[in-house]
Amino acid sequence: MNDDIIVAVATSRLEAAISIIRLSGKDVIAFVQQFFTGKIINKESHTITYGYIKDNGEKIDEVLVNIYRGKRTFTGEEMVEINCHGGIYITNKVVDLCLHHGARLAERGEFSKRAFLNGRIDLAQAESVIDVINAKNDFALKASIDQLQGAISEKIGTIRSEILHEIAF
Repeated sequence: MNDDIIVAVATSRLEAAISIIRLSGKDVIAFVQQFFTGKIINKESHTITYGYIKDNGEKIDEVLVNIYRGKRTFTGEEMVEINCHGGIYITNKVVDLCLHHGARLAERGEFSKRAFLNGRIDLAQAESVIDVINAKNDFALKASIDQLQGAISEKIGTIRSEILHEIAF
């Protein structure tokens, strides 16, 4: 798996109160610490820290930073989410700062791809992520959530076991 750090805006690109910028990759917590004033290096996983994003000593935005460590993250890698103010300009400025420090823009679906490649989800679950996002009614949402939780994979596993049992005997 590639060790590079990827970044993407996880929320809508429209103006809103909050934007979430997601990063994933090897040593991403130390990467973000370069331009974040709060101390996150020794924090526990799944915690939120208050501080500022800075560029060349100048405060860019007041933010909350979530950190996720180890294999319990969505991608199976270290992850960081920067919760900044939701203006289009400020969101782009924070993403540009991440790019300037060496991250690269994530490809469409790359967070799910990394989750699949790192064994966090199977292919059916990876495909269901976009189905949840695109659901237009309760039926589609329920089917997508069931698939995301592994319902289809579980049924396929059961059928596979039954077939192998029959073949063996």
